Amino acid sequence: MERLGKLWRGRTMTFGVPLLLYLVGGSFGLREFAQIRYDVHKLHGKVDPALKEKLKQNTVTLESEYEKLEKSDLDNWENIRGPRLWEDSRTVQKQRREAVRLKTATQESD
Repeated sequence: MERLGKLWRGRTMTFGVPLLLYLVGGSFGLREFAQIRYDVHKLHGKVDPALKEKLKQNTVTLESEYEKLEKSDLDNWENIRGPRLWEDSRTVQKQRREAVRLKTATQESD
């Protein structure tokens, strides 16, 4: 019984056995997670034929998007601050509209 107690309190039982359990258990766990990953890739690799035809009909090209950007006025813009986490978005929008209204009213009166 004494020898069993010494063996139980020894370095092998306190450090070696848990390390081996982590290594073996980790390899099995990693295998399961990798299998899930490969199963998801198999599912996403299959595309519905109707969706594939719809994607072929889409005629958006890089050149058409570039032409849209060329037509837009990128030099005259105004930076608008969005609401902070603790602010109500409706209140901030209302204050912003009021500030713009006052700004245009003062510019018209000058």
